[in-house]
Amino acid sequence: QVAVVTGAGNGLGRSHALFLGTRGAHVVVNDLGGAVDGTGGSRSAAQAVVEEIKAAGGEATADFNSVATFEGASRVIDTAIQAYGRIDILVNNAGILRDKSFINMDPEAFQAVVDVHLMGTAWMCMAVWPTLYREQQYGRIINTTSAASFGNFGQANYGAAKAGITALTL
Repeated sequence: QVAVVTGAGNGLGRSHALFLGTRGAHVVVNDLGGAVDGTGGSRSAAQAVVEEIKAAGGEATADFNSVATFEGASRVIDTAIQAYGRIDILVNNAGILRDKSFINMDPEAFQAVVDVHLMGTAWMCMAVWPTLYREQQYGRIINTTSAASFGNFGQANYGAAKAGITALTL
């Protein structure tokens, strides 16, 4: 099977990608390689996970597109189709943090977090839907969320995005 994991360069996404690789999935490791707040970028994080999967005998391809736009999400799906001819599993895990109390949070910080978490999940689902459910009539989508959707100080943007992902999933 072919799996796409967004935000797979570190943390939970990395764990998902490595696990799927050890189970025989061909994995598209998507990550911009930026800082936790989404700034900057480097191909090294995604490429390192690809190398780990390959060293363990698996198959993987790196992808460096942003999920924060529909065009970027579509390119992630295109990477999987071009590399492996199909996609069976999508794990939406990409995320950034820009924590501040709501009164001190600027609109850009709120929007950036919502764009990656909530809109990135929606764009990825929309981009993969024709392949999974129309062409293949098979596939699985896993969306990562958090208990922060119930509220955490300094994370109004993150909590709102995660609550939106929960509602989208349901």
